[in-house]
Amino acid sequence: MTHMERTRNFCIIAHIDHGKSTLADRLIQLCGAIEDRKFRDQLLDSMDIERERGITIKSQAVSLAYTAEDGKDYRLNLIDTPGHVDFSHEVRRSLMSCEGALILVDAAQGVEAQTVANLYLALEHELELIPVINKIDLPAADIERAQEAIDAELGLDPFEALPISARTGENVETILEAIVKRLPAPEGDPEAPLKALIFDAYYDRYRGVVLMCRIMDGRLKPKDTIRFMHTGVEYLVEEIGLNHATNMSKKDELSAGDVGYVIAGIKAIQDIDIGDTITHIERPAQEPVEGYTPAKPVVFSSIYPMSTDDYPDLVKALEKLSINDAALVYQKDSSVALGFGFRCGFLGLLHLDVIQERLNREFDMSLILSAPSVLYKVKLKDGTDVEVDNPYYWPDPAEIDWIEEPYIKASIIIPERFLGAAMTLCRDNRASSMTTNFLSVGRMEVIAEMPLGEVLFEFYDKLKTVTRGYGSFDYEELDYRRSDIVKVDILVNKDRIDALAFLAHRDKARYRALHYCEQLSKNIPRQQFKIPIQGAIGGKIIARETINALRKNVTAKCYGGDISRKRKLLEKQKAGKKKMRMFGTVQIPQEAFIAVLRTDDE
Repeated sequence: MTHMERTRNFCIIAHIDHGKSTLADRLIQLCGAIEDRKFRDQLLDSMDIERERGITIKSQAVSLAYTAEDGKDYRLNLIDTPGHVDFSHEVRRSLMSCEGALILVDAAQGVEAQTVANLYLALEHELELIPVINKIDLPAADIERAQEAIDAELGLDPFEALPISARTGENVETILEAIVKRLPAPEGDPEAPLKALIFDAYYDRYRGVVLMCRIMDGRLKPKDTIRFMHTGVEYLVEEIGLNHATNMSKKDELSAGDVGYVIAGIKAIQDIDIGDTITHIERPAQEPVEGYTPAKPVVFSSIYPMSTDDYPDLVKALEKLSINDAALVYQKDSSVALGFGFRCGFLGLLHLDVIQERLNREFDMSLILSAPSVLYKVKLKDGTDVEVDNPYYWPDPAEIDWIEEPYIKASIIIPERFLGAAMTLCRDNRASSMTTNFLSVGRMEVIAEMPLGEVLFEFYDKLKTVTRGYGSFDYEELDYRRSDIVKVDILVNKDRIDALAFLAHRDKARYRALHYCEQLSKNIPRQQFKIPIQGAIGGKIIARETINALRKNVTAKCYGGDISRKRKLLEKQKAGKKKMRMFGTVQIPQEAFIAVLRTDDE
């Protein structure tokens, strides 16, 4: 058998928390890729934040050596993928590097929304699929019901599904045989011009940018001179090799069908474009690898350093982080109150939360974030069109003719008994139309068209609450529709704080303004004078909270005498407080900016 015939490239796709990382751990152990004393749970989740939250954020590739039942040795290249909808861009790049996929279904929960979304992504790239029913050790596991869901909702053969328990290791060895027998070997011509897809990259402080590549055609060796087909830059390859569970092993050559790493001394971060194609200078490929689409950010927020002196460090941190996370989009921004920063685009609210956490942990950056918003299209009375994602650039309301906001098609899969609660939640979030589909016994799908801005803050958390954790949510972008959007300013001691301004539908503006005022009043320290915190649309105040002054008991020394003595001291204190309020400035701590982004339940 040739090298390519003994290679299998596959990934694991499923809904969040269906056991992808646990299954990857068992496969790594079964193949003997790591010693027991070095093993730890979630082995491929390299970041602390992934371990703490129990989610996969970054795709990770690992090469496994496996001896099949027929005695032949195979190389299995496994790519673990995220499950949350915010990281579907990672999944798409991983699928482009594979010929097959394991599609996991929870035996207790069945097929969820993101499982279906990932199935369509896999079919789009013409991957061979092996259905796997996981968590059969749970008391609530129902294998027959899961098989019915695989047949009805995924359109796959339910009798080919492999029942396993990734946690206990039960029946996991059958997956390795199924990978060898049922997944196709990679296609490609080792003698053709080099064509290698960059599906991931990360920054190493000693070696520069490390590229993760799938070789589609040709061969790659150290000392080869390569060119990036999109950016046009050229580099000399220093080292190539394979990723193993805990280390990297050098190789003399990577050929068609291989998945490995490439180090070429890349220090200029702007030269890298995830999804680009590598080729040789002497014998270049005619066209890059097809199928890659850049990520489209849907949530926008401004990031500012706590201290203006940290701005150069934030620039470097975002540059390095954008290599590791190709979906992060950012451009320079500035605020009167907070100085220089960046306007960033994210794939969702979890993506925003993860980026903030990584900047804090990996680069020790203390940050202030503005309220997330979406992209609105504004038609002015003079006929011009304006796109606005930042409240700071919101036009004068007198000049606005109409406003359009983005709508999404939300797919919510829930147990039948929670149908009423889910539909009520959609109506509360301005869903314009709702349809229901019967999926399998006891499971329903609600399809709703609703504004993207409504799902930014607490929709997913509330859905999990009303469905007791069984509801799943996925969405796709639809179009733009007219809406009554207003800009709400937050005033602290009558000073507008532009970093706290937000855009919202008029019906929801007061509720959110009250939440902002309440959270700020809890997190801004008391001063020697009263601090009014107000939410306003234009000149109209719609919400208010007051932080009372720290007050010294100036009448404590008056043990007796006429009441006029005490009143005189109180009036003197009152005049001093009034003067202080006129000239006093209020420092807003970082916790206050973060608190306004949290929901009431948190």
